[in-house]
Amino acid sequence: MITCSHEKLLKNLKILREAVDKIENLGESIPGFHLEGPYISAEEGYRGCHSIRHIRKPSYEELLDYQKVAGGKILQITLAPEIDGAMEFIRFCIDEGIKVAIGHTNASAEQIFQAVENGARLSTHLGNGCANYIHRHKNPIWPQLADDRLIVTIIADGLHLLPEEVKVFYKVKGRHNLIITSDVIYLAGMAPGRYTFLESEVILTEEGRLINPELDCLAGASFPLKRGVENMISFTGCSLADAVKMASENVALMYGLHDKGSLTRGKIADIILFRRVGNEIKILTTLLKGKIVYQT
Repeated sequence: MITCSHEKLLKNLKILREAVDKIENLGESIPGFHLEGPYISAEEGYRGCHSIRHIRKPSYEELLDYQKVAGGKILQITLAPEIDGAMEFIRFCIDEGIKVAIGHTNASAEQIFQAVENGARLSTHLGNGCANYIHRHKNPIWPQLADDRLIVTIIADGLHLLPEEVKVFYKVKGRHNLIITSDVIYLAGMAPGRYTFLESEVILTEEGRLINPELDCLAGASFPLKRGVENMISFTGCSLADAVKMASENVALMYGLHDKGSLTRGKIADIILFRRVGNEIKILTTLLKGKIVYQT
């Protein structure tokens, strides 16, 4: 979920929850939601494509409203540690069983340290949600990379980060403390052209890049998660097993999904069967709870 008005966010959460509850197989594959905003930096660049009209200070009552409408399925919230009331809000979220991630932020090293001290344990798509021009030393990327308590999520679609950035993040965090995320939006699979996203015009290019020309930033991603797995292997030289781990097992461990994430006796049989052709992953069959729900 992304930043929008209070009323629209409540409506969207209700729609998502009802879809997850009612649509066959969907509820089995979506354990919960990530609330990316609205408690993020209002600074241009750091807020990305999020509309400044809807960025606001943390509200306990508002979050509880969202969680109620979501049926308790909000698993994670991304916020900027430098905003007023952030530290207290982080502790509140932890008490409510919601994971806290640092993102869309221009926080100082001290503010990031304090956020981690108060319970933040994730970095949302590190290297993105950041201004195009930053100080070479004093920027929010280095402190998050340096803190061993933070698990870093990255968009490895080949467009959001350069190969050498992905390689550095992997070298620093290793296979246990890195999660591959897609950041994919509803425009995935659409033909190149001009569309509307977050109240702004965006352009989907031939190569799959989503651009907000007015804000000069990327507007989410158009490639599925398997592209990130493929690129992680290509960019870093890691094994297929490690790349898959960063897209599955690490996610399950972070969110306490103890019955998912690995092929282990007693766990739910959520399985993807694929063939690797060169560096491309070709998905053949998808199973949920041992039942085939997709097959080529």
